[in-house]
Amino acid sequence: MDEKIRQFLDDTQQTSTERYAILCTLRTLYQGTQPPMEESFKYGGLAYSLSKKLIGGLFSYKEHVSVEFSDGADFEDPHAVLEGGGKRRRHIKIRTQNDIETKYVAFYIQEALKAANAKG
Repeated sequence: MDEKIRQFLDDTQQTSTERYAILCTLRTLYQGTQPPMEESFKYGGLAYSLSKKLIGGLFSYKEHVSVEFSDGADFEDPHAVLEGGGKRRRHIKIRTQNDIETKYVAFYIQEALKAANAKG
């Protein structure tokens, strides 16, 4: 594991064990994708890329973890959980472990992969 990633995780764990546990669960979702995404530390959080194209990331804030999607504006949002009004990006705020399931994060990570694969 990259030292910057390890430091980010360690800092989060020291600040909030709940946010740390959420990050670990979300990392597992990203790391389990096919094809696998590359993980790096960028913009103050964990960034996930596919073939050098940024797909999204995980960012820890005081009250939540944000799951960011670089091209989230292109996604179908059948569960109406995507937030943000920018041109491209959308995010989901995760405040509890339960939010990961009830906000369908695994579904949206797959949407991110589909969007990336469609663009080549």
